[in-house]
Amino acid sequence: MTQREMEQGDAKLGYFRSNHTWLYWALVIALVLSILIALGQGRYEIDFYSVSLILLENMAMVSESWKPVDERIVELIRLPRIIVAGIAGAGLAVAGAALQGIFKNPLVGPQIIGVSSGAAFGGAFAILVSESQVLLVSLAFVFGLLAIALVYIVSRQHGRASILMLVLSGIVISAFFSALVSLTKFVADPDDKLPAIVFWLMGSFASASYEKVLLIGLPVVFGIGVIYLLRFQLNVLSLGDEQAQSLGLEVEKIRWIVLAAIALVSAAVVAAAGVIGWVGLVIPHFSRMLCGPDHKVLIPISALVGAIYLIHVDTVARTVSPAEIPVGIITALIGAPIFAYLLRKASDKGWSAE
Repeated sequence: MTQREMEQGDAKLGYFRSNHTWLYWALVIALVLSILIALGQGRYEIDFYSVSLILLENMAMVSESWKPVDERIVELIRLPRIIVAGIAGAGLAVAGAALQGIFKNPLVGPQIIGVSSGAAFGGAFAILVSESQVLLVSLAFVFGLLAIALVYIVSRQHGRASILMLVLSGIVISAFFSALVSLTKFVADPDDKLPAIVFWLMGSFASASYEKVLLIGLPVVFGIGVIYLLRFQLNVLSLGDEQAQSLGLEVEKIRWIVLAAIALVSAAVVAAAGVIGWVGLVIPHFSRMLCGPDHKVLIPISALVGAIYLIHVDTVARTVSPAEIPVGIITALIGAPIFAYLLRKASDKGWSAE
């Protein structure tokens, strides 16, 4: 099935919406402002003007009017951390949007579906047996993919996956991998490996560096690229398997390619920053309110909103108290009530029967 046929099918089914250029530009501007604001916030505050000049110095000749310590803090400490947070937010949001598309409901995310727990076990086990970042990413990817595959298999009933079965399957698989994570912590050396595993599992960008920018950036960008290339197929998949097959789509093949891309993105984020939940559930829902369900628009909008969201969450995490709060705690405090609201709304509309 050609891309042209996909586009015609989407138009026929009413998926294409009006131009959203204004929304793109508004979010890009909001992202740039968020980065500049975050660069100045912290225990050592730097004014907005100085932050802007420090960044402009790398692109143009600007007279130096700031302290050397300001430049080191902005460029060596805060900038890589903000970049990692932005990439993680974009990746998790796109992964959540894709999951919601292929499972045909808005209540699915990497956290709910079990992929985060699977990737967490893979990463924790890698920390236990080795200090290799490559092994950490590899095992996080393998077990993330395994978790999402198990949920997909368990939740299928008569060729479809209901919201109730998805949620229950996600709970079961997450509990299983959480138990394996607990077992890993139990056998870990309490003076060496255990603190590293516990801190990593709570989710934090405190250890961000330019090396981690590459560690998370390459797989996340690749995964997002694969998902975006399949944006028209995702539109058709969200209509149901029968209609997708009638349009000539290879449903299972496309679904597994998307699942693999989602597992790669989630694993990269887990490897670089630990478990950061709920972003993949909350942000796609909010993005869908802004631009509608068409994945041609939804995927880039989700990426931008996710990046903005997690940059601000990380800024709060490192500024709201003397001791830095793990990012995963804040996203859970925000995401859990929103998920409860969405679940109640779904129940009121009768989605659980779908």
